[in-house]
Amino acid sequence: MSAPTLAQRVASLVRPEIRALSAYHVPPASGLLKLDAMENPYQWPAELKQQWLEILSQVGINRYPDPGAAAVKAGLRQLMGIGEQYDLLLGNGSDEIIQLLALAMTAPGRTILAPEPSFVMYRMIATFVGMEYVGVPLDAEFDLDLDAMLAAVRSHQPALIFLAQPNNPTGNLFSVAKIRAIIEAADGLVVVDEAYTAFTDADSLALLDEYPNLVIMRTLSKVGLAGLRLGLLIGHPAWLGELDKLRLPYNINVLTQASAVFALANFAVLKAQTQQLREDRGLLAAALAQIDGLQLWPSEANFVLVRTPAGRARAIFEGLKRDGILIKLLDGSHPALRDCLRLTVSSGSDNQRLLASLAAQLA
Repeated sequence: MSAPTLAQRVASLVRPEIRALSAYHVPPASGLLKLDAMENPYQWPAELKQQWLEILSQVGINRYPDPGAAAVKAGLRQLMGIGEQYDLLLGNGSDEIIQLLALAMTAPGRTILAPEPSFVMYRMIATFVGMEYVGVPLDAEFDLDLDAMLAAVRSHQPALIFLAQPNNPTGNLFSVAKIRAIIEAADGLVVVDEAYTAFTDADSLALLDEYPNLVIMRTLSKVGLAGLRLGLLIGHPAWLGELDKLRLPYNINVLTQASAVFALANFAVLKAQTQQLREDRGLLAAALAQIDGLQLWPSEANFVLVRTPAGRARAIFEGLKRDGILIKLLDGSHPALRDCLRLTVSSGSDNQRLLASLAAQLA
């Protein structure tokens, strides 16, 4: 009997649901104006950058980092007004925190539930850890269908519910009343994902005082620190203490910790940049509304969702790319996102370049 081939070995050992997945694809962006990943386009002023580099030059990269990243947590507590009654858990981006939550809850028959369309990693990580995933369609305006959500909660009794606030990729806020109703109906843990909190006045932190089955997830990626890969979870110590057992040691490296402490001490610069992006979002949305053939939705994030004329989304995406502009093509990713594109809000000059190319594609 001949030995199994490499392909046969892989097929016999790797779970079929993993083999059926496609890896998360990040398209190459070299030489392109990158408007596909909700990044802050602004760098630090030269003087601030020099101070940062001097701090990094003193970091002992031959030593392991502080396993609890105490200085980073202290800075986050002060910046975000997080009470001492709550713990913080730091992750290598929000993705790691989503994975820790799923790993802690996974068991035969357990379910993760989220509205759809929303952040794709909720579904992907459910598959990674062997949990069932239930997506509940949003309504025609991308708002929560509360009746459908509550029915799904009753039917599936999910261990985890994810609610992105504002939602990605639609950019809109869900009403606090609907979020409250879902938390109150849930026996499992509800995660409000506030990745875009810097671009909205909405804030769910106060809800922690009312609901013991709630945690809040945030990130520093969208405010200009995407390269640090630093996410955080805020919640009751009873939850975070269990999750911390699953966190790999030293998951926040020394350079990230030193950079985050410095950035948090100088957060006024980042806050001014995010305020500028909020203003530019309004200008970009107003200009997009004047382009014939585009439908757009109000956004409380640093991106805008638009719908192109039927069947035109990919051609417009490719036309923008030929003009040196990379955006996110959502057509084909979910039925509700048919003909849709997601445009990251950037600097005024970048936005004007995008608008000119879009207008040319639709002329």
